[in-house]
Amino acid sequence: MKLKLLAAVAATMMAVSPAMAELVIPALNYRTGPYAPSGIPYADGFSDYMTLVNENGGIDGEMVKVLECETGYNTEKGVECYEQTKGQGALIYIPQSTGITYQLIPKASADEIPIWSVAYGRTSAVNGKVFKWVFNLPATYWDAASIMVKYAMEQEGGSLEGKKIALVYHNSAYGKEPIRTLEKLSEKHGFELSLLPVDHPGQEQKSQWLQIRRERPDYVFMWGWGVMNSVAVQEASNIRFPMDHFIGVWWSGSEGDVVPVGAGADGYKSITWHGAGTDFPALQEIKTKVIDAGKNAGDGSKWGEVGYNRGVYAAAVVAEALRHAKTMGDVTPSSMRDAMETLGMTDERWTELGFPGFTAAFQVTCARHSSPRLGAIQQWNATDKTWTMVSDFMEPDFEVVDPLIEEDSMAYAAENNITPRECN
Repeated sequence: MKLKLLAAVAATMMAVSPAMAELVIPALNYRTGPYAPSGIPYADGFSDYMTLVNENGGIDGEMVKVLECETGYNTEKGVECYEQTKGQGALIYIPQSTGITYQLIPKASADEIPIWSVAYGRTSAVNGKVFKWVFNLPATYWDAASIMVKYAMEQEGGSLEGKKIALVYHNSAYGKEPIRTLEKLSEKHGFELSLLPVDHPGQEQKSQWLQIRRERPDYVFMWGWGVMNSVAVQEASNIRFPMDHFIGVWWSGSEGDVVPVGAGADGYKSITWHGAGTDFPALQEIKTKVIDAGKNAGDGSKWGEVGYNRGVYAAAVVAEALRHAKTMGDVTPSSMRDAMETLGMTDERWTELGFPGFTAAFQVTCARHSSPRLGAIQQWNATDKTWTMVSDFMEPDFEVVDPLIEEDSMAYAAENNITPRECN
């Protein structure tokens, strides 16, 4: 009897030992509804990369568990997903929605679980002195708006004086993020800015594009998501707007946004922070070990698309943060936060992971929770069905963006009785 009891105890200890533990990463995805065209590729890429990590032995022997929860890109449902999963060992949250991010910032900060809003969410969370638990690398919407203006200036010989830029945006917290920055930039560079909101889910845009045809702006910028993107590209094609003067934010620049439009989408541009296509060793390894092995999260058709690669990027960074956190001892939300705050990825490390030339190196710090804050412009070729970089990586206008970050983050601190911490 004693031997049986000892054996049972030993088995229980093995079952809960750190070596057998799972590293839980909630995935607040949306594979259904009008935003599914944008949500599915990302969700597939994130899960498939984590499956690859597990196929290669996990994180120093510990397996990663991706805990999916369907939000439908609905803020209320996203909060419900957070409440349902936070007690299941959640180490970090990636909300996949600016609206959800805004709601989770006070909750997760109080619960001391880090949030990584991957190039979305509250831009002023760049200020790590105020937002200790929130990260928004590799760049922000205000960075994107500034870089898009900088690119348009280059195309116009260095000046936008007297030009017109129209912003077609999702009428939500997400879509409204760049407005203040663009207003400041319009004052600085002398261009006229017009604002054209598109209500959820974005399938009806006739009036906005009739206004664009009437006012004939020199450039149209877009902050769209899901089905809104392809509808906008189709409407632009219908009124014969020059596609090479139509530039979307990085969430408006994947295959699902242009393929449905066919030849009419040729020449459309968007900002991005990483490479497209499958010509990377890590993507080839996913194909061999995950998709061909039948272990993929979706049907495998999104492999190599921009949205899929973006999910892979996020998973690769999370995996590296998990490795970093393990050097500190047991992986907890607190050590995961510390790992994110000190995380750096050199060009050499990206290459080691199978991503040579895929994206830029970065270094997160206590004071700066976003890095490297760079963006490049890519263009769609409808014949070859490929995205091609047509610019170098560019910095934002820090003289405009950083004071706005400081102002907004300090206002948030005052409203929420937060004393900014010191950062060395």
